Parts: sequence; C-alpha cells; structure tokens
Amino acid sequence: MSLPRVPRPRPGGAGTAPAPAAPEPALRTLSLGAGVQSTTLLLLSALGELPKLDYAIFADTRWEPTQVYAHLDRIEHEIARPASIPILRVSSGDIRADALNPEHRFASMPLYIRNPDGGNGMARRQCTSEYKIKPIKRQVRALLGYPYPARVPSGVVVEQWIGISTDEFHRAKDADVRYTRNRFPLIEMGLSREDCLGLLAEFDLASTPKSACLGCPYHGNAQWRAIRDTSPAAWADVVDFDRRIRAGNARANAEGRPLLGQAFLHRSRVPLDQAPIDKPTRHELLARQDRLPLDDEWEHGPTDGCSPYACRSGDAA
Repeated sequence: MSLPRVPRPRPGGAGTAPAPAAPEPALRTLSLGAGVQSTTLLLLSALGELPKLDYAIFADTRWEPTQVYAHLDRIEHEIARPASIPILRVSSGDIRADALNPEHRFASMPLYIRNPDGGNGMARRQCTSEYKIKPIKRQVRALLGYPYPARVPSGVVVEQWIGISTDEFHRAKDADVRYTRNRFPLIEMGLSREDCLGLLAEFDLASTPKSACLGCPYHGNAQWRAIRDTSPAAWADVVDFDRRIRAGNARANAEGRPLLGQAFLHRSRVPLDQAPIDKPTRHELLARQDRLPLDDEWEHGPTDGCSPYACRSGDAA
C-alpha cells in the first residue's frame, strides 16, 4: 500500500523547548464507528502502518442500518481477527425502543420542532453522549481495571484513536476525562477522506457505508431517499417512528411533561412520508453544476456518519 507523502510538521522550533513526553498509554483503543475513516484506521493498524491497537470499540445504538452491521462483521472477520485486534461491541440500549417506552429515561434526539406559534425549534441532542460516548467510556474503564465508581489513578491513560481526517480537522477535540488521550492519526498522516476511500478501494472496501441510526434527524435528503428506495422495511420503520414521536418522547408525556409543539425527523417539519425528499436542495443543484462536492453534507449528510466523538451536527459531543 502506498500512502500519500505529505510534509510533517516538526515539533517546536528555534528557541523552543521540547514539549514534555506524554505518559506511555496503558492501552491503545479505536473508537470504531464502522464508517470510512474509522475503518481506515483499523486497516492501517492491521497492516502495520500504524501501531497495533489493543481493542476497537463499536458503540451500538441497536438501530443501525443492516449494511453497517454487515460491514462490521466483515471487517472483524477479514481485518481485525487476522491482526489479533478484538472488536468489542458495547451498548447503552435500543435508542428506538427507549424513545417509545414510557417507563424508560430517554436521552433526547435532535428532533425538529414546530412550535405552537408556528416558529421552528430543535430538541436537545443527548443521544450521542448517552448511546455512543458513555458505553465507550464504561468499556475503557473496565479494560483498565477501574470500573465506575472506582477512581482511575493519575498517569493511567488510554490512547483513543478517533477517525477524523484532514477535511474535518475542526472536529478534533481533546478528551474530557483524565484517563483518555484522544489521538487523530489520519490528521497526523495528512490523510483526507478521499485518501481513505482510495486506501479502502485497494482492499475491496470501497462500499464502506456511513454509520448512523436509521432515524437520525441529521440525514440528508439523499440518505432518506436511499432508505426509501432500497429498503422498504427500513423505510416503514422510520416512517412509523416519525409518526410516533410527534408529541415527543414517551417518558416525558407519561410524566405530564408534554412537548409544546410537534416533533419531526425531517427538517421540513412535516411527516417523513410527506417530506420533500425528492426535491433537489440548493446544495444538490450546486453540486450538479460542479460548484460543490457531490458528498455535500446538507444533501447527503455528513461525510462519515455518526462518529461518537464528532457528531454529524458538526458540534463537539
């Protein structure tokens, strides 16, 4: 495999003292979303282009597209196992079932809200933290031997790789806990998403899907069309979910805290099966004129789906 040759920045400079060495990590783990970038990191580690990972951790919302689960099974069989990299699947529960269960505390999804006065709003995004980040942190602590509420000793650190490429460098954030050090090898190597796609194509992995819940409100029109046109069962599922969350999550309603307004999965704030997903957006039209990349986020959704540490909203989780 040939990697792009890019200039590497030299640490420090004239008159600059070298930065103190970071503590050697107790473990190296990968936050595996099973999309393009994180699959590339797993592949590079397996090939020896990057240090060997101790674990790859996949946070399962239990409402991923069937293509994501199939891809995860494939890379586990063809890449991870031959390289002796265990893939750990962790979960905080079924995000779809939890939203509809009046007895379950639910971390809200970023649903589009139509307010009683006709104005627009949006629900808080808590699902990334609850269904992606928390189960990964829980697993990391267990691997270190300090499950919650045990205190992780100072100096015990996990190096956590996150699949953010150079075109998304603004999403790279430091970890919010002392025992985890986030690392972004794709940025360090100067690899863009297009570079990742090229590397995956060399290993017959060009069809790597975007990872995101079936009913993620951040889907672009093309993603909604793809679900409708390729999977009638999945389309019926998301249409039903959209209808059932019109009044907000079931727990809040059961507790007498009804949503003041109506909730929708599509940004047009109309029922999903009536939403204008076939109407080309302004961004799609510009893309057709070669004035925007075809993988434009507003039409097609963000490039690599729902990475736990770089939510597709573009905001830090």
